[in-house]
Amino acid sequence: VQLQASGGGLVQAGGSLRLSCTASGSIFSIYNMGWYRQAPGKQRELVSSSTSVGSTYYADSVKGRFTISRDNAKNTLYLQMNSLKPEDTAVYYCNALIRQNNMYSTHWGQGTLVTVSS
Repeated sequence: VQLQASGGGLVQAGGSLRLSCTASGSIFSIYNMGWYRQAPGKQRELVSSSTSVGSTYYADSVKGRFTISRDNAKNTLYLQMNSLKPEDTAVYYCNALIRQNNMYSTHWGQGTLVTVSS
């Protein structure tokens, strides 16, 4: 199983970006999917997550600005990020709990860099 994240880049404060993360490989089903981020010198933190039935979670710092969504048919997770702030600058990682046959395991994408300039 591989998670391929994309969509990061350089944007000015107040701008928008849309991250995508696609899972591929031998997948029976995908349960929780989420976006984490890690800023320089800081610990990785959960930004937003989505269950297979559509329940969502947002960190307080991104509520009202970020929207998580997923296309289960395409095994793809999205993160629409609006009103970006310099403090959103980080490497963003996608994460997924995946079932392969009778085994469950957590997988990480390679990370995509988001840089927000002031």
